Amino acid sequence: EECPSESLSTLNQSISSIIGAYQQAQTVTAASVYFRDFDTAQWTIVNETEEYESGSLFKVPVMITFLKMDEENPGVLNKKITYSKPFSLAKEVNFTSKHIELGKQYTVGELLKYMIVYSDNNATSLLIANINKNTIQKLFEDLGMPKPNFYAPKFYFNVQGFSLFMRTIYNASYLSKENSEFAAQLLSESDFKDGLLKGIPNGTPMAHKFGEAGDQNQVQLHESAIIYLDNKAYLLTVMTKGKDMKTLSKLLADISKAVYDTQKSEPLSSL
Repeated sequence: EECPSESLSTLNQSISSIIGAYQQAQTVTAASVYFRDFDTAQWTIVNETEEYESGSLFKVPVMITFLKMDEENPGVLNKKITYSKPFSLAKEVNFTSKHIELGKQYTVGELLKYMIVYSDNNATSLLIANINKNTIQKLFEDLGMPKPNFYAPKFYFNVQGFSLFMRTIYNASYLSKENSEFAAQLLSESDFKDGLLKGIPNGTPMAHKFGEAGDQNQVQLHESAIIYLDNKAYLLTVMTKGKDMKTLSKLLADISKAVYDTQKSEPLSSL
C-alpha cells in the first residue's frame, strides 16, 4: 500500500502529542490511530506495529462474512436460528445494551442487528456457531490478513489491519453496493456513545463499532468509525490499552475531536 501522506504530518503530530500526554500521566499504556480521508485517499498512522485484542471489533468481519454468505446463497439472512442454550461468556462487559432471549427464534438478519447495534455477545456466539468458516477465512485472505484461528481464545489486530474491514464497507469493494449500505446502516445505529462520538458535534452521521477487551491488570477500548462530514467522509480507528475504561473513552473522544477540527476547517479541494 502507498505511504502515509506528508500533508497529514501536522495531524499526525497532534494525535501523537495527545497520546503522549495520557502516557505521561501513566493512565494509558499504548494507543494507535489510523486516519484516512476517503476523498483524497490520504492517510496517516500512529504506532502502527502495536497489536490489540479485538474484543467486539471482531463482530465487523463476522457481519461482512454473513452478508457475503447471503450473496453466495441468497436467503441466508432470512434463515431462522433458535437461541436454545446460553453461551458461557468469559468476560465482564462494561458497555451493555439489548440482548437476545433464550428460547426465541431469530433470523440471521435480526441477529446481525443485535450483534452490531447492541453489541450483543450471545447473538455473536450464535452467529459464529453458524458461520461458514471458509467464507470468513477467505475474507481475511482477500484483504491480505492472516486467517483467524477459531480455536484461539482471542483475535488480535493492528490498527491498519482492522481498518481494512471498514474501508471495504465504505468502498463497497467486497460486498454488493446494497449489502455494503446495509452494513453501514447497522454500524450507524450502534448505540455506543462513550468514545469517538463524544468528540464530534451532535448529529454528525457516523457508522462505527467499538470493542473492549483486557483483564484486571489492563483494559483495552477500541473504536473504528466512518464519519460523514458535509460532503466528504473519513475513517478513524483508535485502539487503546490502559488502566481504566473511563480514561480510554476520554482519550478516544479527545482524538476524535482533534481529527474532526482539522477536517472541518480544511478548505474544500478546488472544485
